[in-house]
Amino acid sequence: MQETFKDVNGNVVTFTTKKGAFLKEPQHVLVICRYNDQWLLTKHPQRGLEFPGGKREGKELIQETAIREVFEETGGIVSKLLFIGEYEVKLETESFIKSVFFASVDRLENKKDFLETEGPVLLQSLPSDFSGKEFSFIMKDRVVELSLNEIKNIMEL
Repeated sequence: MQETFKDVNGNVVTFTTKKGAFLKEPQHVLVICRYNDQWLLTKHPQRGLEFPGGKREGKELIQETAIREVFEETGGIVSKLLFIGEYEVKLETESFIKSVFFASVDRLENKKDFLETEGPVLLQSLPSDFSGKEFSFIMKDRVVELSLNEIKNIMEL
């Protein structure tokens, strides 16, 4: 499956469920998480509620990036990580690729510092749309919707 659309900032985004579909390797991750039958998000102080994510560091594998970002932003210990897709965001002069994963989290560790976020936020259910001001722009384009649909098809949530 592949779909192209514009994000909330007007950038062209192409989402695919195929691994390695783009010319460049992903350097960023978005991780859709479940913990104890709840959705695990984090709260960014400027952007609002969003699923954990971030940038690859050094020579780590993109899966290692996903696991690290979940822990750093939520204290979540990932027990299972499943590739969902990749997407490219084309900016005016450059583009970047993100890998999207689904993570099952076994436990949340109590941390003093969640780096750039305010820590874990658990939601029993997700809204039908993320247009509310409490949600980050990252949640507002079709990437999250398409990823959740793919997860539902795979996991029967």
